[in-house]
Amino acid sequence: MAHPLLPWLVGLAAVALAVLAAGRLAERAALADLRRTAAGTLALHVAALRSEMQKQGSLPLALATDPEITAAVAEGPDPALLARVSGRLAEIAEASGAAVIYVIRRDGTTVAASNAGRPGSFVGESYAFRPYFRQALEEGSGRQFALGTVSGRPGLYLSRRVAGAGGAGAVVVKVEFDAIEAAWRAGGETVFAADPRGIVLVASEPGWRLRALRPIAADERQRIRERLEFGAAPLDPLPLHPLASGGGLTRVAGGTDPARLFLHLDAPLPGTEWRLHALTRVGVAVTRERSQAQAIAGLLAGLLVLGAARLLGRRRRLRAHLAEAAARHAELEARVRERTQALTDANGQLRAEIAERRRAEAERQRLGRELAHAGRLAALGQFAASMAHEINQPLAAIRSYADNAAVLIQRERLAEAAENFSAIGRLTERIAGLTRQLKGFARRASGRREPVSLAAVIRSSLEVVEVRLPGVALALTVPEPAPYVVGDGPRLEQVVVNLLQNALDAVAGRPEPRIAVAVATLGEKAVLEVGDNGGGLPEAAGQVFDAFFTTKTDGLGLGLAISRGIVEECGGTIAAASGPEGGALFRIELPLAASAEAAA
Repeated sequence: MAHPLLPWLVGLAAVALAVLAAGRLAERAALADLRRTAAGTLALHVAALRSEMQKQGSLPLALATDPEITAAVAEGPDPALLARVSGRLAEIAEASGAAVIYVIRRDGTTVAASNAGRPGSFVGESYAFRPYFRQALEEGSGRQFALGTVSGRPGLYLSRRVAGAGGAGAVVVKVEFDAIEAAWRAGGETVFAADPRGIVLVASEPGWRLRALRPIAADERQRIRERLEFGAAPLDPLPLHPLASGGGLTRVAGGTDPARLFLHLDAPLPGTEWRLHALTRVGVAVTRERSQAQAIAGLLAGLLVLGAARLLGRRRRLRAHLAEAAARHAELEARVRERTQALTDANGQLRAEIAERRRAEAERQRLGRELAHAGRLAALGQFAASMAHEINQPLAAIRSYADNAAVLIQRERLAEAAENFSAIGRLTERIAGLTRQLKGFARRASGRREPVSLAAVIRSSLEVVEVRLPGVALALTVPEPAPYVVGDGPRLEQVVVNLLQNALDAVAGRPEPRIAVAVATLGEKAVLEVGDNGGGLPEAAGQVFDAFFTTKTDGLGLGLAISRGIVEECGGTIAAASGPEGGALFRIELPLAASAEAAA
């Protein structure tokens, strides 16, 4: 005969196993949710850091073609010219947020800087030993993250070769990431970027900067010291200790504080060799989910064990009652009533469980709506990044017109200077239109549809890319009078500017670069074609209008996707094909405006 305590011991063991299994399952589910949330947050950090680096990366390219900077690197420059260049560099650095901008002669000596005349000025300092300077002279551009030998502050140095008839040199922009690091700290997140060697360059924790994810070899340390990259930084390893179980879980030691558990995720930073790392605290949320699951599992398992025990007891009593059926008939009826009451209680419990499941389903639907809202916010962030890319084009053109106007005024050619100021006004209106598009996207509003002259659209678009046209043969065919189409003028300019920029990128480096822009009328539609003699469409030509598809190393893959959306909103179509000269040919068809509307 079995021991009377055996069933209770088995029941307790079942409850304990249920509690352990439920806790482990809940912990895994909570970690999976945490990993998805952390991955989304990391993607936003990557986009923000990349946007900041792209914004600053265009400065050296624009400054390298400046005539005064070209004259500054020549032999024996005018001191007044150097002072003027330093003043302009200071204004540009303040407007762009760059830490410092300076010009280096071929021998490595700094001749002009945005911090000229201030303590710690770079003027007169030699930077011939810096890799970014040698790369600029040899390859045209350079990039290096290092400690400043004068300021002692870390930053990313972006350089561009300056070449002219009178000499050669480089223009350098130093970017510091204090604002990015402060934003990470304000968000209460542990985020840092590391180079391929595992050395931390940008970090939300100031004490982690210039430390390493893994030990640095002695020969590599020696090379770093020789190149004066990080001064006397010891490059000690970070207090990160990955768990043997894997899954990205890492313990972080905090000095005298006890080690804490984090989820460690990383992602590449496009356009660089860096990787961005994020540590998400694992603790309160996971512990809470595990405890709740264990409590619920323990309660349910205990109820099941108690129910099983009651059922076994009833069975024993029923056998005894059957043996004494005649004498215990009244007692049997009482037992039947008791059993009916138990079934009623069980039915009530079942209804309560059904109500709980309905509440759980309602919560699931609410979380789904919140996830959809987060997706819309992510799409808005991507669109904002594309708007920043589009705004950079007219900004570069405005800078060029402003410089030319200043030269023309000095030469008292006021009529031509006035034309430049008029062009600046039109480009300013274009930037205002782009910002209105961003607001319209946030409130899901469509663009205006009104009669627009294709000749005016093409003229405004050519003003934006005018600085890149010298050296390129442009064939422009527009009938007189030019056709009017139904659409949104500023947004159509955005489409044409994007096609012209792609064509200029395609013919860059070609021996005889040519671009053709033609307008024609076909029935009730106007046709606009932009072609080039570049390398042609990629093999996956059908994907050129897909979002994030790009053949450029520094492209976002959003230009043609946005262009297609704009054309379709205006009631037209856009297609890509191979051109007659072997390059790419983009064809846009738009509905013609009625004669009365065009006249109005």
